[in-house]
Amino acid sequence: MNDAPNPSLIPILIAPHPVLKRPARKVLSADADLVRELIPQMFAAMYDAPGIGLAAPQVGHSLRMAVIDLTRDDVRDPLVLINPEIIARSTDMATREEGCLSLPRQFADVTRPAKVKVRYEDAQGIKREIEADELLATCLQHEIDHLDGILFVDHISALKRNILMRKLAKEMRAKGT
Repeated sequence: MNDAPNPSLIPILIAPHPVLKRPARKVLSADADLVRELIPQMFAAMYDAPGIGLAAPQVGHSLRMAVIDLTRDDVRDPLVLINPEIIARSTDMATREEGCLSLPRQFADVTRPAKVKVRYEDAQGIKREIEADELLATCLQHEIDHLDGILFVDHISALKRNILMRKLAKEMRAKGT
């Protein structure tokens, strides 16, 4: 992770910032200009971090939108999700190590449904559905959680969560942030 912030990038909020725990509101047609402006800013911040997903609340906008890119073989595959909702979940579960740009350098194993189906609008406002498993399923659930004010650490035991949050707070104090 790049520790020197790029001043031209939109800043990523760090937990326990209150915006991260607040459910985001639905994106409306009146938000079109802001959404068009935010999409490239969010991708730039996510790529710089580097990360594979970023939700609008993580950059201070309490809107139901997120960006994801699981770049494979150095080929970018950007996905914009506006007003996403999980419409189906598998009963099979999968455990995967997760991290978060709002909890830098903190990781924990999280168990979630192995497969999901998500309905959303793309950047052009077209309604779409995507079925996902493996890393994409985890990422979709992680980012949609952000839109509901849930962090990945909310899925682990209180003991592990407290350890991670204390470690993060100590690292942030050491950096002077």
